[in-house]
Amino acid sequence: MTNPIPRLLEPCELEAILDRDNLLIIDLCNPALYQQKHVPGAVHLSGSLLMAGTAPTPGKLPSVEQLSKIISYLGISAETHVVIYDDEGGGWAGRMAWTLDLLGYSNWSYLNGGIVSWVKEGFPTQSEANQPASQSTEANLANPAVRSDVELITSKLEDDNFAVWDARSPAEYRGDMVRSARGGHIPGAINIEWTSLMDQQRNLRLREDAQAILDAAGLTQDKVITTHCQSHHRSAFTYMAARILGYSNISAYDGSWAEWGNLDSTAVELGG
Repeated sequence: MTNPIPRLLEPCELEAILDRDNLLIIDLCNPALYQQKHVPGAVHLSGSLLMAGTAPTPGKLPSVEQLSKIISYLGISAETHVVIYDDEGGGWAGRMAWTLDLLGYSNWSYLNGGIVSWVKEGFPTQSEANQPASQSTEANLANPAVRSDVELITSKLEDDNFAVWDARSPAEYRGDMVRSARGGHIPGAINIEWTSLMDQQRNLRLREDAQAILDAAGLTQDKVITTHCQSHHRSAFTYMAARILGYSNISAYDGSWAEWGNLDSTAVELGG
């Protein structure tokens, strides 16, 4: 029996399974970097394709038709095990993880530290582009529970078992930096900036004390949590980090502050 692939995959572990059947490695790095060096066998995907890209909420989920094109291009099926990585510590990789979860493809792993750890620690790279084994697939939102919206969040703000994880910078959270019509944060939201969970001393790996950081802030595993940022890019990493840590009730708000902060009807708090 083939050993299961861990959710959080160290470079040495990935190197050992590069020739495994049904393995798809997706590189979500800057395309110029992919052209220079990438994990052997990896195919490239632009993270922007995972977003609708339309104002005022560019980070919202694209159409099911667009998602079907992506999954078909990549050739993902229920048997595929997907390994994802990027060059920024996990933002774009997280967006892919969340998208896969939403579409019901839960067999994914994250290369810990992404291309940063892979290259800095001397693992082999290639420069030739790889093409996936594409196959026509119709995607559907098989797991809608991992996606939050304004109505859901608003209905749960008084629920002590519910928590909002704001992955933006403290300045955005406080309202000092305003990137929508209004600044501030969702009432009661807990601010842990996404980069707080990246270990700068270990090539952008997920911090080994990530769970302790979340516990200390009140984002414990028994809570129902939704995470957001400005466009669900930074919060895609925090979603993925929670999934790696084993959170079972984690979702993401793809409208994020681009939507919440531009609505007249949503509650906003300042300071913090």
